[in-house]
Amino acid sequence: MSKKFFCTFRIIFPLILGSVLFFMAADLFAAHPEIPVTEPSPHAWWYWPLILLILSFVLGVFAVMAGVGGGVLYVPIVSGFLPFHLDFVRGAGLIVALAGALAAGPGLLKKGMADLRLAIPLALIASTCAIFGAMIGLALPTNVIQTLLGATILGIVAIMIKAKKSEFPDVPKSDPLSQALRITGIYHEPTINKDVEWKVHRTPQALGLFVIIGIMAGMFGLGAGWANVPVLNLLMGAPIKISVATSKFLLSITDTSAAWIYLNNGAVLPLMVVPSVVGIMLGSFIGVRVLAVTKPAVIRILVISVLGVAGLKALLKGLGIG
Repeated sequence: MSKKFFCTFRIIFPLILGSVLFFMAADLFAAHPEIPVTEPSPHAWWYWPLILLILSFVLGVFAVMAGVGGGVLYVPIVSGFLPFHLDFVRGAGLIVALAGALAAGPGLLKKGMADLRLAIPLALIASTCAIFGAMIGLALPTNVIQTLLGATILGIVAIMIKAKKSEFPDVPKSDPLSQALRITGIYHEPTINKDVEWKVHRTPQALGLFVIIGIMAGMFGLGAGWANVPVLNLLMGAPIKISVATSKFLLSITDTSAAWIYLNNGAVLPLMVVPSVVGIMLGSFIGVRVLAVTKPAVIRILVISVLGVAGLKALLKGLGIG
């Protein structure tokens, strides 16, 4: 990728994003003029967007420090504690995860951290399955999705508690499929001041898992960074930095596929999406600075606790208890 390409991308992407949001707003406000307003809200029109902006800002700070995507925090917390329909929350969650991935993707590719040969086969599987996942999620009753969401979040908490990261996994020999796809590479690791050559194995098993990951990403609007990294790092044997960077790039493809399904079904509201994306992005900038002076273990415990409460809340809400 040339430097000229990344400079052009940085100029064009805000214009494209602004245009998409503008036409989304125009379409959503013009498509249903016949819907009557039966009960006026006790709050001003800017009240809930402001709440979302503040909440998303806080979530953006924690997401960076915990090493997770914004969607996995956004969806369970907003759906569990704010009065928004789950379909709209999932649509906004996908856009939130997508915005963060698009912002980080070009830089990660430029630095050679995200690997295209590793990402493209997995993205093809995950993005296709994310479309079906989004269709399934919009077709099922809300209480069923809410229950499954709560169970999934609690499962993610268990994964975060048990998961271990390996900086340089030992891959004695790459499998035939990864050899055919030429999934290998070299990157410079500044902490040890040397070039690290890496390869992967167990590629067929990873492709099978990405079927499930794609369906879950589309169904729940969570993004999938929480699942991508363990599969890339622990199963396939990619170095942790390659896994994290490639996972971020993967989100820009997977979440785009699912987001269009929600958008086409009118489940993406600009008044939710815009403050949420702005808040997450601003919070991410602050989170990078706070990360340097904060103990990761403390943040990890805090995020796991928050996700545990949000997952339990979503589960009880889906079951009609909470």
